[in-house]
Amino acid sequence: MPREKGRKLVAQNKKALHDYHIGQKIEAGMVLTGTEVKSLRNGRCSLVDAFATIDDGEVWLRNAHIPEYAFGTWTNHATRRNRKLLLNRREIDKLEREIGNSGRTIVPLSVYFSDGYAKVEIAVGTGKKDWDKRQTIRERDLNREVQRELADRNRRRRG
Repeated sequence: MPREKGRKLVAQNKKALHDYHIGQKIEAGMVLTGTEVKSLRNGRCSLVDAFATIDDGEVWLRNAHIPEYAFGTWTNHATRRNRKLLLNRREIDKLEREIGNSGRTIVPLSVYFSDGYAKVEIAVGTGKKDWDKRQTIRERDLNREVQRELADRNRRRRG
């Protein structure tokens, strides 16, 4: 069976973009069991409370919710188990240095399949204050308004 090509998004952590200032993004592989992969292929995953930690030089994804596979048997996986992330030593050392600063954490942004392999996109995030969140919402609304105005102006010019 030929392996699928491209990128298929499974889950996205939109709350992370709202709650954190996001730094450089890193793609990591995940160590999964068979029923977890099948559940992900069905598009079932939640990253709402998920975060990553570095323990003994290994990166672990914690609190990610991958529901049990509907057609699984007694071999089904635990829904919120800790999952090991696959990164090379340089990337792990870089992450460790970055989260050494207080107020920073490793945040999962999305889970997807890249050429058939399950991947997670992580980034170092710094927590936003309430006024930062309001400012982000204000900027987004302003950009939306500007885009709408430009579209109206282009429509009037053509018509």
